[in-house]
Amino acid sequence: MPIYTRHGDIGTTSLYGGVRVDKDDPSIEVCGNIDELSASLGMIRAEEGQPFETLILRIQQELISFCADIVSNLTTISSEHVRQLELEIDRLELELPPLTQFVIAGENRVSAALHFSRTICRRAERSLVTLLRTQQKSPHLAAYLNRLGDLLFVMARCVCKLSK
Repeated sequence: MPIYTRHGDIGTTSLYGGVRVDKDDPSIEVCGNIDELSASLGMIRAEEGQPFETLILRIQQELISFCADIVSNLTTISSEHVRQLELEIDRLELELPPLTQFVIAGENRVSAALHFSRTICRRAERSLVTLLRTQQKSPHLAAYLNRLGDLLFVMARCVCKLSK
């Protein structure tokens, strides 16, 4: 079976259950941003010597569930997922000095990539806010992306600390 179907050639795509929507539908925009975020995290996970392989893989798996929640009536991302991100943030922050100035990305390759992923996450979060104006989805989705952006920031700071 070929990967192409030609059904999208006119600017539509299929959601869960076969419903067709325009490719610029807000739900597709969110999922596209999440897909880009996952791909950027995959590039970080592939970097030799980075300390977060297991955590990043778990996040990538959760992002698949996140998209399923967006395009269906499923609710797989829960308050427990948000809590797990908060626990990771709290754990990592214990290793860091207090933040006293703005952070400028680029101290090393992995840290810069984590900051780049953070900006993609924030874009996904903004596109989710747009979607939520017209569609009701789990409130945990917005909280998840908000915490994930925070976690990626803290992870970038940790990588910088480890490289010194």
